[in-house]
Amino acid sequence: SPKQSRYPGAETPKHPLPQPPEFAAMTGKTTPPAADPAPTAPKEPAPTPKKEPAPTPKEEPAPAPASEDPPAPEHPPAKEQPTAPADEPAPVPTTEATPAPEEGPPAPPAEPQAPAPEPKPEKPKAEPPSSPLSLAVEEVSENSVTLTWKAPEQTGRSGLDGYVVEICKDGSTDWTAVNQEPFLSTRYAIRDLSSGDKIHVRVKAVSASGASVPATLEQPVLIREILQLPRIRMPRYLRQTYVRRVGDAVNMMIPFQGKPQPKVIWTKGDQPLDTSRINIRNTEKDTIFYIREAQRSDSGKYELAVRINGAEDKATLDIRVIEPPGPPQNLKLLDVWGFNVALEWSPPMDNGNSEIKGYMVQKSDKKSGKWFTALERCTRTSCTISDLIIGNTYSFRVFAENACGLSEKAAVTSGVAHIKKTKTAYQPEKIPQRDMMEPPKFTQPLTDRTTTRGYSTHLFCCVRGFPQPKIIWMKNQMEIREDPKYIAMIEQGVCSLEIRKPSPFDGGIYTCKAVNPLGEASVDCKLDVK
Repeated sequence: SPKQSRYPGAETPKHPLPQPPEFAAMTGKTTPPAADPAPTAPKEPAPTPKKEPAPTPKEEPAPAPASEDPPAPEHPPAKEQPTAPADEPAPVPTTEATPAPEEGPPAPPAEPQAPAPEPKPEKPKAEPPSSPLSLAVEEVSENSVTLTWKAPEQTGRSGLDGYVVEICKDGSTDWTAVNQEPFLSTRYAIRDLSSGDKIHVRVKAVSASGASVPATLEQPVLIREILQLPRIRMPRYLRQTYVRRVGDAVNMMIPFQGKPQPKVIWTKGDQPLDTSRINIRNTEKDTIFYIREAQRSDSGKYELAVRINGAEDKATLDIRVIEPPGPPQNLKLLDVWGFNVALEWSPPMDNGNSEIKGYMVQKSDKKSGKWFTALERCTRTSCTISDLIIGNTYSFRVFAENACGLSEKAAVTSGVAHIKKTKTAYQPEKIPQRDMMEPPKFTQPLTDRTTTRGYSTHLFCCVRGFPQPKIIWMKNQMEIREDPKYIAMIEQGVCSLEIRKPSPFDGGIYTCKAVNPLGEASVDCKLDVK
């Protein structure tokens, strides 16, 4: 009977053909010799098979090629294997019954693997960008909401690829991206929303190194049409610090606008207001802030927010409650000299919650006991008081002043300043004696004159000398004595002679002569009468 082949179920042909070496490589066995060495019919030369790597059967794990398997030719021939009877059907080969991997040791790897390359040091991971800033709702309509934000502070080395906007319905945790690809604009309108829905919105900044921590709106946005966005109309006088005195009432009305009616929220330092002291009354168009009696503790910054769904407007009010300052500290009397006193002091411990504008200095003398203002507003903490009266004793006090007024109490000097009398003897200035004696000397001589008959005329000259010289008038060398026709005068060294209604007979040579104990001098002139 024909002998069974290497694989069960496959009958050995009567004239087996020589098996190519690739077959042995597939099975790992050598070809059994023929049973009868009878000559075989001549055959055509078998085509040389292409040398290709043997395919691995699907049922078996791929063994190594037989050419590299040294134990393969040492197996006994197939005829020594037990054979099945010819009339029995050959069993179906299975992956478990395949003897090839069981009979020989596991084949070595087909090719030696190349040594693995050394791992390169990992580069430090680039940090993702920071969160977008100032995310806010710009506009809400029946089926859309428009958002705005600012670029993140840090965008990373690779730069910013864009932003991704995500939404989530109120009560759900499923976030859905609205845009398919990142975009670089800082404004985005989410459309095709259902009216009446409440949605949460967040925005991420995306770069090559990853996505940032999302910036999320604090409150969900109600999708419905807003007829008018909220807006606070702050009065002009509240745009700067609002100053009130302790005990005064604080009453501020701040109008706003927005439809539907916005929600009004007052806070101080991110905390709700103390309703036991502060009364808030809101209407459709304004909000009223009222304190019956202000105290220093009411000072600070108050935040007002007017909100409609996700849109809001904010404003800050700065309120300062002031009171008079305390008295100055450590008033000292530094020095007293002549009519002057030097004072020095320190600023008050309590400025009344307002800047100190200056100090008022007053003095009081011991005789009257009344206080008089010496300096109305001194901006320094030292001063000098002058023009004090000799012999008086003075006390001094200082008030501090701020925007609320003068301090209720003053700092008073512990000591007094006594202005002493100084004894001085009058010593007249010694003037050197000068010899004033001088003989007569004419500084202005007589001049010739021509006059008309019947018209009075005057002759003038000037003389100096000490003692005062005696003046003698002469006509044609004859002394003029007590003649009513002539009037002679001298004043401050000026000599004059008046000739009343002269006639041609009065013409001639007139001489003025000055005489004193040191000497004499004379001048003359000619008078013509026509």
